[in-house]
Amino acid sequence: MLWVKSFHIVFVASWFAGLFYLPRIFVNLAMVPPESVAERERLLLMARKLMRFTHILAVPALVLGLWLWLGYGIGRGPGNGWMHAKLLAVLLVLGYHHACSRLLRGFELGSQRRSHVWYRWFNEAPVILLVVVVVLVVVKPF
Repeated sequence: MLWVKSFHIVFVASWFAGLFYLPRIFVNLAMVPPESVAERERLLLMARKLMRFTHILAVPALVLGLWLWLGYGIGRGPGNGWMHAKLLAVLLVLGYHHACSRLLRGFELGSQRRSHVWYRWFNEAPVILLVVVVVLVVVKPF
């Protein structure tokens, strides 16, 4: 079980690294002047590659988490309300991941009109979600 838990942590940390950095690319994309086509294309290429990398990392993070939950019974039984809250937080992370995909698609189509300030605030969500998940898993407040 410790091997599964270790790799779960590694893949979750790597997945979040992508979710932390991708919106930073969006900030830069939102600041690119319309005449800077080469800069825009370079940033889009970086965002596409990072999104692909982030998709790939999310899969083993989720599979290993399910393995720990269903296979080893971590978080099941009475007194494990923290796990329900953690699963909700994971669903929110998946929603954020999906939102990043949609935003990237909007940049590719040229339909994204939000300001760089909006993306700076958007970039804070995975930090908050990671803090919530870590506190739930370590402290197990309920």
